[in-house]
Amino acid sequence: MTTTDQYSDRRTIGITGGVPLTGRITVQGSKNIALHLYAAALLSDTPLVLHHAPDILDTGVCADILTHTGTHTVVHDGDFTVIPAPTLRPVVHHDLGARVRTTAVLAAAVLARTGQVDFPVPGGDAFCPRLIDRHLAAMEAAGAVVTVDDHGRTIHAACPTGGLRPFRVDVATPYGPSLGATVTALLLAARAPGTSLITSPSIEPEVTETIRFLAERGVRIAFGDGGLRVQGTDRMTGGAFTVAGDRIEAATMIMAAAATGGTLELDGITLPELPDDQRRVLARAGILLTAHDGGIRAVLGPHGLQAVSARTGPHPGLPTDTAPQLAALLTLAEGTSDLFEAVYPRRDTHVEPLRAFGADITATGQHTRIRGVTRLRAADVQAADIRAVTALVIAALAAKGTSTIGGMYHLARGYGRLLPNLAALGADITTDAEARP
Repeated sequence: MTTTDQYSDRRTIGITGGVPLTGRITVQGSKNIALHLYAAALLSDTPLVLHHAPDILDTGVCADILTHTGTHTVVHDGDFTVIPAPTLRPVVHHDLGARVRTTAVLAAAVLARTGQVDFPVPGGDAFCPRLIDRHLAAMEAAGAVVTVDDHGRTIHAACPTGGLRPFRVDVATPYGPSLGATVTALLLAARAPGTSLITSPSIEPEVTETIRFLAERGVRIAFGDGGLRVQGTDRMTGGAFTVAGDRIEAATMIMAAAATGGTLELDGITLPELPDDQRRVLARAGILLTAHDGGIRAVLGPHGLQAVSARTGPHPGLPTDTAPQLAALLTLAEGTSDLFEAVYPRRDTHVEPLRAFGADITATGQHTRIRGVTRLRAADVQAADIRAVTALVIAALAAKGTSTIGGMYHLARGYGRLLPNLAALGADITTDAEARP
């Protein structure tokens, strides 16, 4: 289990660039999928184990959140084991809940089991405003009365009748279907009596894997023209379920290897598990991807890195969580690249730090333009979120000289073995465990 000291860890690392990354590594279990499954695990009436849980800080935070509800939770050697409590405490721990993005999803699971819940406004990465209005709409549709305290920091949801009712909710936003709200609605519908309908649902792997998890536990879910129809149940069995490979980590490692001119082999994930647009954009950028020995092989093509124009979007589009890393990679590409962020109002916390490396990169609203350079220089930079820090790591790996990167707490939240994996591939990395002032 994690500790408060680990939660506040703000280590720095040093990276001496210019070393081609070559070798073979195994991809961790998906951070984003696992965090939603940790919430879904609260619905189980019998013991459950999630295999291939990523060894990241957010896994420990979620384990502590579940433990605070009274659920016996153990994380050991890649297994996230949950033994249900006879009665759940209807609270998502305020300080812990404020550290992760899936707080509202965890709250939905508690609400589904107890008919009420108190929870904080979600935390995690804050590269732009990330609303939870669709999550709250799903709770209200399921029969809960939702109130927010005077300070806007704590939310209370309670069903006047003591339990959920079947419902219909639309989870669309101006930027496309809400992934998190789709899962929130799924968890509520799974324990509501009767049939519920979720319209405009997300089809991201986080959603489809949650659906697979619930279906294996006896919840009847069907896709149709109107959306997702969910037949609720008053009892869910536990058992075992394996978390899928992390497609974001895989893409990050592929881009890190390409930035250094190396050759990479990945286990724990297959080529079809990378979104279609991810594969297409990487191919246009000059990276050759092939299925290899049950995994993926990535090598930089003969013409080197090339500029691309790309747009993030819902699955199977280019994942927004790989856009900062792609921007870092494209600083090394020949020509001018344009990236458009279509999932969030903006995502540019990586832009200013990349300029410190000598990158010619600008961001205006949702649009980022990168004019390729032939050589980056070492820099001393600070990261503000999980994907931004990996963008800076990629830049440092390609830069001349030794760079220092702060904000490594964010890396530990999302990547369990990224630094050891990079070192195993040949990267020159040193770690400073001293807290930054």
